[in-house]
Amino acid sequence: MKFIKGVLSALILLINTLVMVTILMLVALLKLLIPIRVLRVLFSKILVLIAETWVAINSLSFRCIHGSKIETAALPELSRDDWYLVVANHQSVTDIPVLQAVFNRRIPFLKFFLKQELIWVPFLGLAWWALDFPFMKRYSRETLAKKPHLKGKDMEATRKSCEQFRHFPTSVINFVEGTRFTPTKHDKQNSPYRYLLKPKAGGVGFVLGALGEKMQTLLLVTLAYKPKPPTMWQYLSGDFEKVRIKVEKIAIPASLLQKNYMTDAKFKQELFNWLEQMWYKQDSNLGDFYGQSDI
Repeated sequence: MKFIKGVLSALILLINTLVMVTILMLVALLKLLIPIRVLRVLFSKILVLIAETWVAINSLSFRCIHGSKIETAALPELSRDDWYLVVANHQSVTDIPVLQAVFNRRIPFLKFFLKQELIWVPFLGLAWWALDFPFMKRYSRETLAKKPHLKGKDMEATRKSCEQFRHFPTSVINFVEGTRFTPTKHDKQNSPYRYLLKPKAGGVGFVLGALGEKMQTLLLVTLAYKPKPPTMWQYLSGDFEKVRIKVEKIAIPASLLQKNYMTDAKFKQELFNWLEQMWYKQDSNLGDFYGQSDI
């Protein structure tokens, strides 16, 4: 039955993606061809509506096929008219669809940083581009050694990607660990946390620098899977017991807003210290989850 459910879930996801991305591309083409700001803002809102409908259909089909496997503690007061920086621990490729299911139509549509190469992913790459997802272009050490004039260009491109979100409420998600948690990575880092990898402050720094006067609220999200984080196929086939979610609303200190992460060393240190304290809190949240008999 799990295999049948997995195939059904994958089929619904595929059909939903093909239909919605086709519609989305038509609207995106109009946005590209009509250079009138008022209309482009309208098209952007329509694009978000299409994306939210895509998420809603995915979430509904998952619940119908597998039941309520996503358990969420009482959510704080949220609004679709505010800017949010969403910070979460990262355990599985399924973290994104889980977070989309939790926050869809409760806050502005979730956007996350993507590697430049992902723009070539069939269908989804075009959809991410049309929805103004920020793409990051990273240069290797070898490339920078040969072309030192490129140093800092990738960070500058990331900052400019964030600036476009000044014009309408936006939610930006950042996995500050930079990669999915595994025991091997944890041991290699000699991480001071029980359930987390060390945080990286760069992504948060650029978002706060570009959107500081708007981005004043952080949502700290704790995800805990039982019995373990699933693969995408296990998620589609329902081959896990549940995932528990806790969301905390935290005001971002005014001293961390509108600073230049590239040039302000003091800001870098202050931001990392604040993030480190929050990460100990996150580790404690996970300890509470895993210490309970039912998770």
